[in-house]
Amino acid sequence: MPATPSVKTAQTFGPNAVDWENRIDLARLRAERLARVKAELDRSELGGLLSFDFANIRYMTSTHIGTWAMDKLIRFALLPRGGEPIVWDFGSAARHHQLYNPWLDHTGGPATPDGAARTGARAGISTLRGAFHPAAGIAEDVASKIVAVLREHGLAGEPLGVDVAEMPVLVALAAAGITAVDGQQVFMEARRVKTRDEIALLTQACSMVDAAYSELYEFLRPGIRENECVGMVSKVLYDLGSEYVEGVNAISGERCSPHPHVYSDRLIRPGDPAFFDILHSYLGYRTCYYRTFAVGSASRAQRDAYVRCREYIDEAIALVKPGATTADIVSRWPAAEQFGFADETAAFGLQYGHGVGLSIWEKPVFSRLVSLDHPEPLEEGMVFALETYWPASDGWSAARIEEEVVVTGDGCEVITKFPAEELLVAGSRYWTAGGSLNTLRDSQSHRNTPAGRGGEKRAEEDAVPPDPR
Repeated sequence: MPATPSVKTAQTFGPNAVDWENRIDLARLRAERLARVKAELDRSELGGLLSFDFANIRYMTSTHIGTWAMDKLIRFALLPRGGEPIVWDFGSAARHHQLYNPWLDHTGGPATPDGAARTGARAGISTLRGAFHPAAGIAEDVASKIVAVLREHGLAGEPLGVDVAEMPVLVALAAAGITAVDGQQVFMEARRVKTRDEIALLTQACSMVDAAYSELYEFLRPGIRENECVGMVSKVLYDLGSEYVEGVNAISGERCSPHPHVYSDRLIRPGDPAFFDILHSYLGYRTCYYRTFAVGSASRAQRDAYVRCREYIDEAIALVKPGATTADIVSRWPAAEQFGFADETAAFGLQYGHGVGLSIWEKPVFSRLVSLDHPEPLEEGMVFALETYWPASDGWSAARIEEEVVVTGDGCEVITKFPAEELLVAGSRYWTAGGSLNTLRDSQSHRNTPAGRGGEKRAEEDAVPPDPR
């Protein structure tokens, strides 16, 4: 018999459903996600899980009503131990779930107290971040719904795991005799290792950002504003089928160091560094994906910062395999004091790693702030982003690189494919009387001559700085 051809862990498909190729199986995705939450709940001491977090609600119920509602804390879902999930939603959305989400159909049971058919999708709303009048009794109504289901399952006396909730809801649950405890860890453990379909969705999301970076590379030039880059990238992603562009972190020029984590209307100038983080969602699955460019040309300081940044991320990726720990990874990264910060809290997020899934920051977390003392083992099927940062010696520019990886049986596979091995120069190619303008040059033009750069120090400055480790 001929050998079965090998298949990559992270496959990329077209977004359409077809009959002639085995692609993402959404029914399997729904079933396997719920099974993992149930298994983690069974391993816990909780009687049930109550969720107000959109990602957790989607993970266990496979329902979604649009990104506009993500910050409202108005929908909620309950998974009782030994039972099936129930989601309470806007009445119209609940009706839609009943019509189009057959995996939530529990019609075999008794009627609800109001006489409606038993279903996993029901009308019900929470306190809308305090917008409802406290005297309206909304929080008490939420608590009564939860208590009723727990009593049906004989779980009213068991602790209830809650991910995030408003204080009035917690008070109402306590008044109803429910002991609310942290349930977020149960969800995070369930979501830590990805299913095969989750990996495919995360890979597809990255492939869309690959395309956005290709367009951005062609778009970047002096005179373009950071916010224009954000608009262009967002259009590319939405045209490709993105569900939600969560953010495009566009930073250029002297805004690179310190790193403000938010785009502005700054005009990009010749010789500027510009780095971007593209965060979007494809069928709920996120990306977190940095790239750095130089516009027109790069100074030696910018080039050297990029080389250092790349070295740190490559060393980290080389260590990724099942059985390695988050401590193994962060031990290869510089301490905060080595790149200008007082401590690891001040430098948090710059040399960093985090799980990626229905949220952009999931388990495991890689940071010298916590990982050296509390290491977490890496497992096959994890998907996470590793990101590094290095400020340039010029005092104002910097480099930022991020790669997403899937942990395989014997290592890992990088799923962020836009080129980042060396610093790319975007924008026009300039021609002089003597030929093309060198793209490794300082934007302070007098520093590009031996006299302007100190003559005898030129060779020393051209060298990559030594590793401080």
